[in-house]
Amino acid sequence: MANPWTGEVALTIDGERRVLKLTLGALAELEQELGASSLVELVQRFEGGSYSSGDVLALIVAGLRGGGADVTRADLLRAEIAGGPMVGARAAAELLARAFMVPDQA
Repeated sequence: MANPWTGEVALTIDGERRVLKLTLGALAELEQELGASSLVELVQRFEGGSYSSGDVLALIVAGLRGGGADVTRADLLRAEIAGGPMVGARAAAELLARAFMVPDQA
């Protein structure tokens, strides 16, 4: 089960429920992979709706790696995401948002 308070997002890939998480290392790899000059630029891509399918794929790979999976971009090129590309894009955006979410200090 994914824990949103720790930044985790669940996504079913090839029939297997996987937990994605963006660690600092995964974020650094993601910046490099996407040629983003900063994390702010990456967040702005998603907030502004100007992200590509390559951005979504890179975010999912980074999330899987941050969640402990040993995967590459090539591993996911033929993967089936339950719900299709829009579910994958939604999970990627949620993953990015959760990486910067600050829990309430109640």
